[in-house]
Amino acid sequence: GMPVDIHPNQGMPGVEVILTKLHAGGKFSGKNYRFSGGLHGVGVSVVNALSKHLEVWIKRGGGEYNMAFADGHKVSDLELVGKVGRNNTGTRLRFWPNPGYFDSSKFSVRQLLHVLRAKAVLCPGLNVHFEDESSGEKYHWCYQDGLKDYLLDALQGSVLLPADPFIGSMAGNNETADWAVAWLPESGETVNESYVNLIPTPLGGTHVNGLRTGLTEAVREFCEFRNLLPRGVKLAPEDVWGRCCYILSVKLVDPQFSGQTKERLSSRECAAFVAGVVKDTFGLWLNQHTEAGAQIAELAIGAAQIRLRAGRKVLRKKISQGPALPGKLADCSSVDPRRSELFLVEGDSAGGSAKQARDREFQAIMPLRGKILNTWEVDSADVLASQEVHDISVAIGVEPGSDDLSRLRFDKICILADADSDGAHIATLLCALFLRHFPKLVAEGHVYAAMPPLYRIDAGKQVFYAL
Repeated sequence: GMPVDIHPNQGMPGVEVILTKLHAGGKFSGKNYRFSGGLHGVGVSVVNALSKHLEVWIKRGGGEYNMAFADGHKVSDLELVGKVGRNNTGTRLRFWPNPGYFDSSKFSVRQLLHVLRAKAVLCPGLNVHFEDESSGEKYHWCYQDGLKDYLLDALQGSVLLPADPFIGSMAGNNETADWAVAWLPESGETVNESYVNLIPTPLGGTHVNGLRTGLTEAVREFCEFRNLLPRGVKLAPEDVWGRCCYILSVKLVDPQFSGQTKERLSSRECAAFVAGVVKDTFGLWLNQHTEAGAQIAELAIGAAQIRLRAGRKVLRKKISQGPALPGKLADCSSVDPRRSELFLVEGDSAGGSAKQARDREFQAIMPLRGKILNTWEVDSADVLASQEVHDISVAIGVEPGSDDLSRLRFDKICILADADSDGAHIATLLCALFLRHFPKLVAEGHVYAAMPPLYRIDAGKQVFYAL
C-alpha cells in the first residue's frame, strides 16, 4: 500500500504527497526501484487534478486508511478506519473524471484489457483481475511462463516454427531483456509486441531493432557455416523478420523515449545490448536444434529469393514506364497489376491513416490535394494541364481518352473520400473524371467508390460499423 507515515520534508502523509505533488515518484530517490516505467512522476497526481472526486483506501501495517480529494485538493484528512491482518496490504483508488476537462469520460475497455493482460504476461505468476460493472464481464489472467504462454495463446491455431517458441532472458548491469520468438511458415497474422519497463511500445524502437539485428546475424552465421545459401543470395533483415512473431520485454534504468507518449524507445545503448545477447543465445539455439534451424533458414532464403526476383521485376517495370511516378504515391510492392489496388484518398491526413491501415503488399495509396478540377466539359487533350489529373493518369498508367489498358498498373481504383458533403463532392468530381476521360476503365469494372462508415458500435467484445 501507499505510505501513510508523515513525510519528513513535506509534513504530510506520504499518500497525500503522492496524490498532490508533482515529481513525487519513487524512482527519483534511486533507492526504491531498480527499473521504473514512469518518466516524470506526475501520473497519479495528474489523475487527481483532473478528477472531480477521488477516494483512496490503503491497507498497510495492520491498519486500513481512507482519504478523499476533489478537483485535486484534499477534502478529508487521512483517517484510520479499521484494522486488518499485517499481511493484508494494498491500495484501492477510485476516481471520477471531471467532464470539464474531457470531451468524453468513457474508458476504452479494449485498451484496458490489453494493458492489464500485458502486465500479467510481463510479470509471471502475477494474478490480474478486471471486472466491467456495466456489462458484468469478468477477466482473470495469470501466466506462469509469461511471454511464451502469451505468444502461444495469441497464435493459437497457427502452425509455428519452431513449435515450441525460442525464449530467452539475459540481465546486464543496468538492463534486462526477455523474449519469445516464433515464425509463421504458412499464412496468418503475425504478433509483434514490445515493452519497456512494462510499458507497451507499439512503434517499437531501439530494443526491437536490436532483436531484429540479433536474429538476422544469428541466421546468417548459421547459413554460412552450413553452406545453406544459394549462389547470389544474401539475407537481408526483412527476409528473417518478415514472418517473425515476437514478444519482447526490456527493463532499463533510465529509458529514453521519442515524444511524451512513450510509444518508441530511443535509448541507443539498448540496441547493442539486445542484439548481442539475442545473437549469442539464438546462434547457440540454432546449432542445438539443427532441424528447426534449417527450416528457419529455408524460410528466410525463400523470402530472399522472392525479394530478389521482385526487385528485378520492379526495375524493368520502372524503366519501361516512361514518366516518373508521382512522389506522393505510396506504391505497393506487388508487380502483378491483377492483384494491385489504388486508393485515391482525400488529403495527406487521410493518406497517413490509410497508409497505416493498408496491406502494402498489394494496396497503394495516393492522397489528393483538395478538390480536383471539374473535367466533365474539358477535352481529354487538355485535362492533363491539371496537376492532380496528370498525377492520377501517371499513377494508373493510362492516358485520358485512351482505350489502351495494356499499361494499367492497378486492377482496382478505389475512390475513398470522407463521409461528409465535401467528401461526396470530391467523389463526384473523381467519378466524372473517370466516366468522361477514362470510360474504358469504368466499362471494364476497374473503378470503385468506397463507402466509409459514419458510426462505430461497440457491443461487448464485438465491433460494428454503420453508414
